[in-house]
Amino acid sequence: MKSNFLRILFNTNNNSLLLNRKNVLSLNSRQFVREIVQRLLTFKEIFDASLKKNEKSVNVDPLVVFANNELKLAEIDVYGFDYDYTLAIYKEALQVLIYRLGKEKLVDKLKYPRGIKDLPYKPGFAIRGLHYDMQKGILMKLDSFHQIQLTSVYRGLTHLTEEEVIDAYKGSHISQELIRGSSRQGPRMRQLNDLFSVPETCLLSSVNEYFIRNKIPHHPEILSHDVQGAVRRIHPTMHAMLEQANNIGEYLEKHEPLAIFLQGLQNAGKKMFLITNSPFKFVDCGMTYMLGPCWRNYFDIVIVEAKKPLFFANQSWPFRIYDEKANCTLWEEVKSLEKGRVYIEGNLNDLQRMTKWYGKNVLYVGDQIYSDLADLTLHHGWRTGAIIYELSHEINILNQSDYKKAVAWLKSFQSTSQELFSQDSEYIRKTYEDVRAWTKAQFNKQFGSIFRTHDNPTYFSRRLFRYSDIYTSEITNLSKYQLNHTFYPKRFALPHEK
Repeated sequence: MKSNFLRILFNTNNNSLLLNRKNVLSLNSRQFVREIVQRLLTFKEIFDASLKKNEKSVNVDPLVVFANNELKLAEIDVYGFDYDYTLAIYKEALQVLIYRLGKEKLVDKLKYPRGIKDLPYKPGFAIRGLHYDMQKGILMKLDSFHQIQLTSVYRGLTHLTEEEVIDAYKGSHISQELIRGSSRQGPRMRQLNDLFSVPETCLLSSVNEYFIRNKIPHHPEILSHDVQGAVRRIHPTMHAMLEQANNIGEYLEKHEPLAIFLQGLQNAGKKMFLITNSPFKFVDCGMTYMLGPCWRNYFDIVIVEAKKPLFFANQSWPFRIYDEKANCTLWEEVKSLEKGRVYIEGNLNDLQRMTKWYGKNVLYVGDQIYSDLADLTLHHGWRTGAIIYELSHEINILNQSDYKKAVAWLKSFQSTSQELFSQDSEYIRKTYEDVRAWTKAQFNKQFGSIFRTHDNPTYFSRRLFRYSDIYTSEITNLSKYQLNHTFYPKRFALPHEK
């Protein structure tokens, strides 16, 4: 009796990408078959039931707004927005540009080896939410319990084995002190929280790999600071390039539904404001491209170069008026915030004092869970929404038949392994690991999903769920809902609940 183990369990044909794995397991031994065939049949029954349930489930709409906390839109009178990756949706060409300009800055200004300029951008290498150990030069993915996902650890562009990771960290756990720092020292880990960090991570990994392969002595923390500084210093150049009206379409989506969404809020009598860290000319160019030259008519207040997250934490930094014609800031005291004017810097306390916009009646939406959302949730009681652009792509994968089949198998194994496979057969375990690896690779070959490790939420998603009341892939997805809609979080069974 010869058969592929996964084909027995899945009862699928030879064309499946997942289930035609010749190297997983062959049942060559009749004795082995006699010992486990009954357990396999029992497992198969459980799997079939789980698969049938999954196949009957309705696919998830990738444009849905998901709730972490109950949110009543009927209570929202004021809508606030970030700009980059919230109102503005960028093309991959922007990430390529950031990578290229960062390389040039390293070589031309910091005198890095000229070979750095030849390093190609590797789209799809990194994802947001990863942690970088600045002392060891190691990039990794953590779950919500600070456990390293051992199959997702890289030094440079080279994958580290589980043994190498455990040897480096004396286990698979990263302490809170390394992640967030302490009163004695700052954090050793740097988390990559937004989509702007993806090309920076690729550049840092490529430069680290270049130094290692060419045996150039270096300190990983110095490389980290240099790359971070280089990318920060390219922003004026990048902004200048994107401010050219004939060039903006190469990097920015037109996003035509945005005008309809904003107009709907305005027609309903909602107040709207913009708070962004980007400079006015850059924002003006992008907004004009998306909404037309009168885009400021949508917003009651426009604040640029806000220096978030300090904007939400600094109690005293004053607002300044930006003079568009002179391209400078004025020095007079700002006593009220007026529609039609542009303001620079400022602070949340003054914004609330001058507008009377407080608490649960304000919804602010951004893409950066720390800079945009954390302080508002923890200290000010505003309602918050997160824009996670990658969400729609991940949902499309979740809806695929092969992926559903693999998840059904994993769930069946986890729920029955103790009863049916108490001896934990090496073959069964190998199959389990192979199926888990396949599901991970569907999202990103190196690091998997931004939302989960194999079984647990990621460190990133745990913070997302804590600091945002709702999250979705694009801001205009909100237009699918009536303005009196209530978002309810799903009630999930706790581990001890049936």
